[in-house]
Amino acid sequence: MAARKTTRKPNVSADELKAYYKDMLLIRRFEEKAGQLYGMGLIGGFCHLYIGQEAVVVGLEATTKEGDSRITTYRDHGHMLACGMDPNGVMAELTGREGGYSRGKGGSMHMFSKEKRFYGGHGIVGANVPLGAGIAFADKYKGNDHVTFTYFGDGAANQGQVYEAFNMAALWKLPVIFVIENNQYAMGTSQQRSTSSAEIWERGKAFGIPGEAVDGMDVLAVKEAGDKAVAHCRAAKGPYILEIKTYRYRGHSMSDPAKYRTREEVQKMRDERDPIEAVRNLLLTGKHASEEDLKAIDKDIKKVVNDSAEFAKESPEPALDELWTDIYATEVPQEA
Repeated sequence: MAARKTTRKPNVSADELKAYYKDMLLIRRFEEKAGQLYGMGLIGGFCHLYIGQEAVVVGLEATTKEGDSRITTYRDHGHMLACGMDPNGVMAELTGREGGYSRGKGGSMHMFSKEKRFYGGHGIVGANVPLGAGIAFADKYKGNDHVTFTYFGDGAANQGQVYEAFNMAALWKLPVIFVIENNQYAMGTSQQRSTSSAEIWERGKAFGIPGEAVDGMDVLAVKEAGDKAVAHCRAAKGPYILEIKTYRYRGHSMSDPAKYRTREEVQKMRDERDPIEAVRNLLLTGKHASEEDLKAIDKDIKKVVNDSAEFAKESPEPALDELWTDIYATEVPQEA
């Protein structure tokens, strides 16, 4: 695959660049394996793969610190891995097994990690956006400088609840970054046919929310824009919008043949704009890694992913009484 040649000078260290490469490659290999397991019937229901969009979440996670939160929609496996959730637990949840993050009850679209402050995985389009604003409200109420990353797609950007959340976030100056992962096609309709405005982030101007469009196939550009947005929020200046223009290689879900675009279009993106190949090229041309080094990284990652698949297969299905757990909060606040 021919990567797009770039003369861009990395704005990060060689070690950071290599870490981005590893993180993006882990997501790519994990999603490829998830697709295989879905085809084998080991993953049921819906399965939305993140292949092609890896630079978005890896670039933004590189801007976070301990205590920051993230919430997203159903194309969520990459977000889980990027924030450090265990591939074994993620894959086990995808297959509906007891060893999964939601003990096999949530599946692909509904898993959480309190430890990593990952609040889903939500199947209702746009519904996570006001929830993300709520998480940010809690941090503002507590008086810390934590930031919440609230991800949603170009399709969800047309939901009314998104703009209600924009309004509240602007009024209360909430430390939330609204991340529009614009993969151009939503569920299957191009942005040009579904959305009246060419630049979705500009809708925030009506609420006084600053923002910008970002090249989502360039992890360094995402990191740079993310740093600016995070600094804005930590300085108590209120919300920020990032419209990150990316591209998914697969259909909306595993059941989508994606006939609304040509194979040539997808292949052109793979050949010229692949985010992983772009970083690979930077590592090689900058002499930060050799071909042998990168092959060894890929081998190690494939083992991690294969091990996660085996863990999932060996993990038992949830017991029937698991239906009655996790219904109520385990910690009941004491009365004043």
